[in-house]
Amino acid sequence: MQAITKNIEWQFSDKEVTAWGGMRMFKEFYDRTGIREELERMALPMPGSNAGFDPVVVMESFWMSVWLGGSRFSHTAMVRFDEALKKIFYWKRVPSVSTFTRFFKRFKRPDVDRIFNHLNTWFFEQVPVRTITLDLDSTVLTRFGEQEGSLVGYNPKRPGRPSHHPLMAFVADLRMVAHSWLRSGNTGSSNGVKHFLAETMTILGHHRIGLLRADAGFFDGDFLEDLETKRLEYIIAVRMNPIIKMKIQAIRTWTKVDGGIECGEFEYQAGPWSKARRIAVVRQLVEERPQACGKFLFDMHDYRYQAWVTNLRLPAPEVWRLYRQRADSENRIEELKYDFGVNGFCLHNFYATEASFRSVMIAYNLISLFRQAVLGVKLQHRLSTLRFKCFAIGSWIGKKYRRSVLKVGLNVKRRPWFEGLFSKIEEFSWNFAART
Repeated sequence: MQAITKNIEWQFSDKEVTAWGGMRMFKEFYDRTGIREELERMALPMPGSNAGFDPVVVMESFWMSVWLGGSRFSHTAMVRFDEALKKIFYWKRVPSVSTFTRFFKRFKRPDVDRIFNHLNTWFFEQVPVRTITLDLDSTVLTRFGEQEGSLVGYNPKRPGRPSHHPLMAFVADLRMVAHSWLRSGNTGSSNGVKHFLAETMTILGHHRIGLLRADAGFFDGDFLEDLETKRLEYIIAVRMNPIIKMKIQAIRTWTKVDGGIECGEFEYQAGPWSKARRIAVVRQLVEERPQACGKFLFDMHDYRYQAWVTNLRLPAPEVWRLYRQRADSENRIEELKYDFGVNGFCLHNFYATEASFRSVMIAYNLISLFRQAVLGVKLQHRLSTLRFKCFAIGSWIGKKYRRSVLKVGLNVKRRPWFEGLFSKIEEFSWNFAART
């Protein structure tokens, strides 16, 4: 071919080049967590042939695909054909797309619960004992096609489309996922939540739940009874109904918190409830706070209202402030969807899809651990930022004294920062959590 552009020539090279040289640093961190040894001790689903892939390699290379931006099983090919990346992670070969899908199809319900509950339990056992804030949340994963459990239910962005409706428990203090379930799309937010919370508490083991927060989908009398039986303190958003609206309208004493913000409270007992419970209310004057959250409850659209049921003895303004911090779980869900592709790894079999879904959650926790223990910055960069800042560094495999060496193409000014990250990894300890 005769080149038209004359400023630079081009030629082929046999060098093993990768766009992801920064993963050498992450490999050092990954080894120090000890999760590979834990995977090897577990009975992961084995291949049907002696020539099949080691299931640990399948799991690791799947996580790698997620970390590098893959959001479909077809995207796993970018790891398969990266020879330098294989050498960094000591993989002789990487599975094909069909191998990944066959691997997850081997998961049955007992396998999903056993393997991922165990992995999450092991993960949080490494974190020093602490009191945590647990946020329960659910989201909608829209599906296209005919997958098991993909049913029509609540779907605000794509009404009428089939979906899955997963349930997740976030450890707010650590920005990590404690537990997750994949559920059918027609499932309500609070369906099965008592059993889910019991499993979550088993996973968290020696950690004490100091506060549980959840949105209005979990405003259910049976669930509140369960929380009180477990002696858990909670703040749960209230689902507005005519009686609650009437009681809010009857409040005569409002405490001013800030410009345009007032708080009140009252006791409320729904028909099936065994006792009355405290409801804290915040109203915000739209004229002064046009971006206020909440709903208009009455004909006069001058205030937006929010309400929470709680067993805390704190004043209503403090209840409001504590609940506002729960918004960070929405950021975690957004990152899982757009950076970790949690809504993309879908198979026809329900438990195969749940296995890939919960695998992504483990990949998320490892990145969250890396952000806090190694990067250690107050501003928690999303994975999309970490890719170009830490991982996307052009590199190639060279030789030095007959040994393979990764040649990292990094600007001179950035080299001290990169070497500093290696130093932090050398000092890595799970005790980082005691300082967060």
